[in-house]
Amino acid sequence: MKIKAALFDFGGVIAEEGFQQGLYAIAKKFCLDRKRFFQLANEAVYNSGYVTGKGSEKEYWDEVRQHSGIMASDDELRREILSRFIPRDWMLETVKSLKQQGLITAILSDQSDWLDLLDSQYHFFQDFDAVFNSFHLGKTKRDPAIFVETLQSLKVTAGETLFVDDNIGHIDRAIAAGLQAHHFAGRDGYMKKLKELGLQ
Repeated sequence: MKIKAALFDFGGVIAEEGFQQGLYAIAKKFCLDRKRFFQLANEAVYNSGYVTGKGSEKEYWDEVRQHSGIMASDDELRREILSRFIPRDWMLETVKSLKQQGLITAILSDQSDWLDLLDSQYHFFQDFDAVFNSFHLGKTKRDPAIFVETLQSLKVTAGETLFVDDNIGHIDRAIAAGLQAHHFAGRDGYMKKLKELGLQ
């Protein structure tokens, strides 16, 4: 089936994976096991409700501090993460190319209001037809319904939509929902996928 729309994850696909890299940097600073700290802080962003807009950033960092023992301000911790979310120019060029080919392009991201802060700095929203952010949607890609609702909003079917994400769990749920999906692991594999789909 011909691809008519492309959905992209943000961190780890459109941009460097600032969340993981930032949490690793925080763990190193406080002499913590980085994998254990990442797991704790990653779950906290869901448990606190911050990623779905149901909790505040302060509540998120309070939970992280409570369970890890780190001592740092919200501002300091946020800077460690946001400074590492650097958009990939080459990826944005492929998004522009897909738009020129007539595809609908959109971001589908499990992000907090940090995504809006990053756009105010880098202005990447303008390269997409739509932005679907869990913070504003009230649900994440852990909920399969998000794929159905996103497709309805874009007025496209699952089979004619390409979904690109670096999280295998999200990829599996997208495939189960009928989307054509690519597990992003680097530039070469992604460009090969576009070529296979006749989009390069």
